[in-house]
Amino acid sequence: MLLRSTIASTFAFLLTIASLHAADFAKTDWPHWRGPNNNNVAVEGQTPPTNFGPSSNVLWKTPIPGRGHSTPTIVGDKIFLATADEDRKIQGVIAFDRKTGKQAWIKEISRGGFPPVHPKNTYASGTIAASPDQLFITFHHDDLLTLASLDHSGKPLWSIEAGPYAPRVYEYGYAPSPLLYKNMVIIAADYEKGGYLAAFDQKTGKQVWKTQRPNFLSFSSPIVCNVAGKDQLVISGCERVSSYDPNTGKELWSTPGTTMATCGTVVWNDDTIFASGGYPKPQTIAVKADGSNQVLWSNPQKCYEQSMLAHNGYIYAFTDNGILFCWRASDGKEMWKQRKAGPVSASPILVGDNIYATNELGQTWVFKASPDSYQEVAENKLGDESFASLVIADSKIYTRIAVQENGKRQEYLYCFGQ
Repeated sequence: MLLRSTIASTFAFLLTIASLHAADFAKTDWPHWRGPNNNNVAVEGQTPPTNFGPSSNVLWKTPIPGRGHSTPTIVGDKIFLATADEDRKIQGVIAFDRKTGKQAWIKEISRGGFPPVHPKNTYASGTIAASPDQLFITFHHDDLLTLASLDHSGKPLWSIEAGPYAPRVYEYGYAPSPLLYKNMVIIAADYEKGGYLAAFDQKTGKQVWKTQRPNFLSFSSPIVCNVAGKDQLVISGCERVSSYDPNTGKELWSTPGTTMATCGTVVWNDDTIFASGGYPKPQTIAVKADGSNQVLWSNPQKCYEQSMLAHNGYIYAFTDNGILFCWRASDGKEMWKQRKAGPVSASPILVGDNIYATNELGQTWVFKASPDSYQEVAENKLGDESFASLVIADSKIYTRIAVQENGKRQEYLYCFGQ
């Protein structure tokens, strides 16, 4: 009995240690687009600065070679970014030391074949997805998508042609970020000649499933959420809000809504999906995720490139023309709105009860996540351009911005902390 009791106690202790390690991992890392919980909500208990700028709360600042809009991916002692040398037509992955900002390595993934893109887009707009031992990134070139995997030291593991991507009506480029689910990496490729969702084995790059999408151009990243009682892979765009089984790619439901082109990633609560677009018409929409195709509410507001936030029964949005909104999730009732300044491309992030919202000019407003009224905490200014969404991990803010120096554009990665 004593031996059995000792074994049971040891096992319980190991489970406790494992859960603590998992919690630490979630708190200190930002492993992919939309963060550890897939919703751009930072882990509770963090205290990042609310005031920051070129000379305020800077822990380090480092130059970024090339150009891109990918959000920082943070795992362990490294920060990873996608970047592109537009003069030499090289797309690659770059790593920085998390403590110092010093460049650790840079690895070329593809060369040549750069297509036309929208002036606001780049050839490295998708965010890197990281597992504990692998990195995954998708690049568009030569009318196709390359999906590549590296280890955390930059060693190439595999690289495949994931499928065609050759828009011709609107040559705006590519933007979606890869998504990790179980042992798969999932990509989206919506364009007018035959878009698709596709899943590949993380270890080998072998295709697991592929699902056709409507023949429209769109740019949103898919996301997996547990909503209406099950895991659903959800994506907006192509004039629909659609859900798929992430294990097989089989369509679960698809509801008309938003518009042709969306860029933001959907958000959700217990049983409802919220999406916004876009081009050519604006719409924000709330759709029941149970397959009933019930639209709970919609309004004519436009979050095209940026995503929204769902929190405690309310939806927070920073629209293209620079207006902050709070809507009640159940019926869309406007709780408040506050005019700031646009245009907007970066997605707002929630940490604790504060929301950080940034426009393209590098202005960031910090305000309370409260439906009662707009309650501003701070206003900050950093750089001349801010397209990449800032992230928060281990009570630090990491953000990618650009400035004009001596007539040339230069990107920097900043780390801010108390």
